[in-house]
Amino acid sequence: DNLFLGIDHTAIGISDTGQSLQFYRDLLGLEVTGESLNYGTEQEHLANVFGARVHITGLRSMSGTPGVEFLDYLAPPGGRSMRVGVQSNDIVHWQTTLVVKDIQSAAEHLRAGNARLVSPGVVTLSDGILGFTKALLVRGPDGHALRLVQR
Repeated sequence: DNLFLGIDHTAIGISDTGQSLQFYRDLLGLEVTGESLNYGTEQEHLANVFGARVHITGLRSMSGTPGVEFLDYLAPPGGRSMRVGVQSNDIVHWQTTLVVKDIQSAAEHLRAGNARLVSPGVVTLSDGILGFTKALLVRGPDGHALRLVQR
């Protein structure tokens, strides 16, 4: 009888599918699970954007859920970029958490891939009260924050 059944995925607006795939698929290792081109009255009403044509790409990790869904608005043009200088304590900040086996290796891999790290390095949390002991914050190509954690 619950209204809320769970979380399936997070959807993020992106500016370029190819560029985002290089980061999320090629650098982070997520797998593409599907693609579609959504348009028409249903999409317009869902997004409240007249003339919406959206290239959608779904990605998931090899295990676990939820996944990440790219929303690449092909029309109408003029979507705003993320504001420069957004910090973790800003209301517009949003982050997706990814669980990794070896965060130090992940951090080195991200640095080698020229990812934009927010954290100066891997942060160790001594009490583990948040469910993980080490974490790192990084930004994707459009500025979306991803928190990588190691349990």
